[in-house]
Amino acid sequence: MGDSELRSVAGRGAAATGSAVRDFAAGVGLLGRGLGLVLRSPRMLGLGLLPAVISGVLYAAALITLIAFISDLAAGVTWFADDWSAGWRDLIRVIAGAALLGLSGLIGVLTFTAVTLLVGDPFYEKISGMVEARYGGVPDEVEVSLGRSLARSLVDSLRLIGLSVLLGVPLFLAGFIPVVGQTVVPVVGGAVAGWLLAVELTGAPFQRRGRRLRHRRAALRGRRPLALGFGVAVFACFLIPLGAVLLMPAAVAGGTLLSRKALGLPIEGKVPGPPNEGKAPGLPIEGKVPGPPIEGGASGPVEG
Repeated sequence: MGDSELRSVAGRGAAATGSAVRDFAAGVGLLGRGLGLVLRSPRMLGLGLLPAVISGVLYAAALITLIAFISDLAAGVTWFADDWSAGWRDLIRVIAGAALLGLSGLIGVLTFTAVTLLVGDPFYEKISGMVEARYGGVPDEVEVSLGRSLARSLVDSLRLIGLSVLLGVPLFLAGFIPVVGQTVVPVVGGAVAGWLLAVELTGAPFQRRGRRLRHRRAALRGRRPLALGFGVAVFACFLIPLGAVLLMPAAVAGGTLLSRKALGLPIEGKVPGPPNEGKAPGLPIEGKVPGPPIEGGASGPVEG
């Protein structure tokens, strides 16, 4: 390979890296934009805080209980140190207790979002709809009954909670590896948590278009740096005491903006949407089959 080819490859690599960094930063900015939308609308803020406060009280009670029994739990997971000298036994149990709290915090942040979205489904659906309406709405919205919407949310939330636990346990174990556990693992854990939060917080906009969890993942994979930037920003804010409660409405609004970006829809100004707005190439709309042409020449979907 000649020098010119090497320079060309290096240039493309630098351009791709720069683009990914810009997308990541733009994803972080979506949370800020969501916060701005919520602060300018007292109705959005009120709708979003109530379910988050309810979930926050439940999780605070669970955390207090965990802390009260952390010594017994740490001793249980370090049974192999029962015969060690007191100094080493106490040290390993302090480390185990800290790791248990860290794992519980990671799983708590991830499951808090899923549980709060489930508890406040009608509220967050309304917030998401208000954000969508601001930027052109969803002309091809799929009408879904409240019962069916809650059932879908429950199934998707359980899947995401299960995945959170499945990924959290190996990260917890990897945390015991010297050096790696204190440097690489937190970074990987933050990225994993960010991705899962991005998937969770884009649920309502995709369901509004008749799309399920698999469609959501496919769309976000196409804008992975953007989704990671948003999700990591949410994760970092949720680690702050009361951050998850106070920022949940902003996270839902930002998740709606992320969904529109992933689907190629406008998020700048109020734009009248064309008949096929909301459709992403290659992502089928569940429960719809092609119908007769509608005004504007697009093929109009009808309920299947």
